[in-house]
Amino acid sequence: MRRYFAALLATCAVVGWDAGASPSHANDSSAELAVGGLVFTKNADVSIESEDLAITPDNVTVRYVFLNQSASPVTLTVAFPLPDIDLADGANVAFPTGDPVNFVGFSTKVDGKPINFTINQRATLDGKDVTATLRDMGIPLLPIGARQLKINELPQQTRDRAVTAGLLVQSGTNDKGEPLYEPTWTLKTSVVRQQTFPPGKPVSVEHRYRTSVGMSFDSILRQGLRQNKALDSEVQRYKATYCILDDFLRSIDKLAGADEANKAKVIERRISYVLKTGANWAGPIKNFHLVVDKGQPDRIVSFCGDGVKKISPTAFEVRASDFTPTRDLNIIIVGRR
Repeated sequence: MRRYFAALLATCAVVGWDAGASPSHANDSSAELAVGGLVFTKNADVSIESEDLAITPDNVTVRYVFLNQSASPVTLTVAFPLPDIDLADGANVAFPTGDPVNFVGFSTKVDGKPINFTINQRATLDGKDVTATLRDMGIPLLPIGARQLKINELPQQTRDRAVTAGLLVQSGTNDKGEPLYEPTWTLKTSVVRQQTFPPGKPVSVEHRYRTSVGMSFDSILRQGLRQNKALDSEVQRYKATYCILDDFLRSIDKLAGADEANKAKVIERRISYVLKTGANWAGPIKNFHLVVDKGQPDRIVSFCGDGVKKISPTAFEVRASDFTPTRDLNIIIVGRR
């Protein structure tokens, strides 16, 4: 997927941002989680007949049709790996839900019927598994939402032990002058189940989850920022990651204007999807279909893809036959809302 695509639309108004900060590191920026598709044990008998992938700022839906080409049933371990979360930087991560276990709201169906799965989580610090230690101390593995407050409710002795072990670091105080703490470990999460593929019979597998959208209340691609020489390396990274060419930049200039400040109050959204796991099969994906929907017709969008076709005021599609993913998919959406 290499070719560039961008679409320009009209504009409307919303929120502001401190134009003096880089959108990649601003306090009001959040980083997207690069989630992807199902991962199976590598198998020479099971092929992907088709994959339909639909990505919007709200949801990701993937529908596969698999075929066991052998003469016997094949049972494989099916995993849906969620990205590792470095909690030392967890405050900047865009969690789609407040659920500390199923934090992307994952659900799955086989041949149209919902099925159960197991979610496994473990915490590591400097390569060492610290899951049991955290649980013994009563510290949540993913302290987000209300669970983050539980750290500050622990006995001081427990918090001191956690600090000594390197699991917590003090990060300021609350309005009462009491110390606040931040976690330091990395959380690893995977959804696991067993799937049997009967010989010669297509099996439909669908999964759906909430999109993790990285967001900045400005864009480094705005003319007022991208012409700053100090930001040039980051601008070049954006161009390579999202296949951005001059047409897209002109579209942003029309949307945002040339002022140094973000007077147009543009918002940047970023979505990442791990495509390369689709190469773990017997041959390529026979029929691949991607739909990217930017959500509002007055936004512009760019991503890497061959033969991109507009199919609605907000949606664009890519179709490919005998498709072997060689890179992951990164999408940037810019608009005033």
